[in-house]
Amino acid sequence: MKNPHKGSSFDSFLEDEGLLDKTEAIAIKRVVTYELKKLMEDEHLTKTKLASKLHTSRSALERLLDPENTSVTLHSLVRTAAALGKKLNISLA
Repeated sequence: MKNPHKGSSFDSFLEDEGLLDKTEAIAIKRVVTYELKKLMEDEHLTKTKLASKLHTSRSALERLLDPENTSVTLHSLVRTAAALGKKLNISLA
């Protein structure tokens, strides 16, 4: 019996299963979260201190830094980057 998936890409498999968009969103959020946490470490900022700088609660910051939570707003990401002395850049490929 011939394998119907032989030669297909993982992206095409995820697309066939209806999971590609969600998987890509989670991957992007994981990268953003990693970068934000790295900046926090570099600046010696705790979550409590960063939440204070953002005038938000620590639980709201926890949601923003949750790599599985893809429902964050661009406004939140821009504000967080600015609080860390950075600008948010987004590009389409």
